[in-house]
Amino acid sequence: MKNGNELLENLEKIHTTPMGADRIRRNLALGGEIGDVVAWCKAKIESPDAAITRKGKNWYCTVEGCIITVNAYSYTIITAHKE
Repeated sequence: MKNGNELLENLEKIHTTPMGADRIRRNLALGGEIGDVVAWCKAKIESPDAAITRKGKNWYCTVEGCIITVNAYSYTIITAHKE
């Protein structure tokens, strides 16, 4: 699939580890204001403004000044950081 369609079709599979959630909070300076980091990331990925590309084993979603990295095989959110 092209242009991130495969990632969007498998949105329900997206998850992260507790360490991954902490890393995302820290990198994006979310603090405690966001309760569910995975739900926040999924909402960003679903956004019509999101640019989704695949490079090798990862999906990269660029939206609203941040880049969310998702493993293409396990659908684990690896990290997210500011552009």
